[in-house]
Amino acid sequence: MQKLDRTTLHSLEEYAGMRDAYRREAIAHRKLRRVPVTPNIVLYFEDFTTLKYQVQEILRAEKVFEAEGIQEEIDAYNPLIPDGTNLKATFMLEYQDVDERRVRLGELVGIEDKVYVQIGDLAKVYAISDEDLERSTEDKTSAVHFCRFELDADMIAAAKSGAAIKVGTDHPNLSAETTLEGPSRESLAADLDAPH
Repeated sequence: MQKLDRTTLHSLEEYAGMRDAYRREAIAHRKLRRVPVTPNIVLYFEDFTTLKYQVQEILRAEKVFEAEGIQEEIDAYNPLIPDGTNLKATFMLEYQDVDERRVRLGELVGIEDKVYVQIGDLAKVYAISDEDLERSTEDKTSAVHFCRFELDADMIAAAKSGAAIKVGTDHPNLSAETTLEGPSRESLAADLDAPH
């Protein structure tokens, strides 16, 4: 899988000239990779395109043009790009009402470990969550988690050959599942390298 490096990014000047068109394309691409399991439980599956856009926007907003600062952003975001054997996602609990959010984050402790991807009828693959740092306490979960779903060769082969891709959670206080269809399914399957 392609990773970010200095040669794949645009200078601030280049980016300024192309930003509107690039932004439209990136937002359309990201929309394909937004998977709502419920109205409040959403996974944003990351890839090279979503993260390149994110880094370009950060560099633009913070006016970073020095090599060291650019490399820091690359190093921070590259681990979120899939490696060919996995899917990676930002998992968000999106509750607009502050009181409801507080209650739900308390009820959903551990949900980040109960989120799964299932390819066809093969076994569910549960997220390996927050590898960079712990985001939850015993009293509440965080509203944002970073998840990796590591797939075996059979799962990858099934996904590449058109098997259904389901995303869900089976937390005791919240059980839900959705099946990806059409371009969204194809976009996630493209993250995987066909087994050799």
